[in-house]
Amino acid sequence: MSLGTILLIVLILLLIGAIPSWGYSKGWGYGPSGGLGLAVVVVLVLVLMGRL
Repeated sequence: MSLGTILLIVLILLLIGAIPSWGYSKGWGYGPSGGLGLAVVVVLVLVLMGRL
């Protein structure tokens, strides 16, 4: 596994954990999941371009 793949997996797991349907994150709103979603998209683009 490359570093980019491991980073992408970790970011996806963080994104799933920040979804507001979980009990501990209901008060957070959509901010954390939106920010992590953006990070996942950026890392995915970098992995596909071969830069990471």
